[in-house]
Amino acid sequence: MHAVDRDGHALEPLRGIAKILVTDLETGPWPFGTQTFGGVVVTNYLWRPLLPHIVRAVAISGVLIYETFALGNETVGKPRNPAFLLRPGELLDAARPALRLIAYEDGFVQTPKPAYVQRICAVREPIPAQVPFASAAPPAKYNL
Repeated sequence: MHAVDRDGHALEPLRGIAKILVTDLETGPWPFGTQTFGGVVVTNYLWRPLLPHIVRAVAISGVLIYETFALGNETVGKPRNPAFLLRPGELLDAARPALRLIAYEDGFVQTPKPAYVQRICAVREPIPAQVPFASAAPPAKYNL
C-alpha cells in the first residue's frame, strides 16, 4: 500500500502499514510512472492535470474510489475556489470510458460536515480474451 500527501504529518498514522511518499503532486512529475494499483482512493483532493494519471493507475480488475468537493460547496464552506470544485459530471467524464462505473453520486451531504461532493466507484475490467467464432452448428432437434 502507498500513501501520498504533501503533509507528512497527515500520513504518520499510516507509517508501518503503507509506503509513505511525502510530495506535492502538483509541482513535479507523476511519481508512479506506469505503475498500477489494485485500488486507488482519493479524498478531498482535486488537481485536474492529475485526473488522467489517477485513472491510468488503476490496474486491470482494480477499483477507483474518489470523493471530493463539487460546485455548490462555495455556498456552505471551503473550498470555495472553483479551481478546486468539480463541475457537474466531471468525475464521470474523467473515469469513462477507461473504467466501468459501479456507483456515482453528485450532491449535498450533511456529514461529516455540510458539503457538496461528487463520489465515484469504478473498475477497470479485464480485456476479454479473443475467442474466434466457431462455425455455426446446425440447430438441435428436440422431440417434444
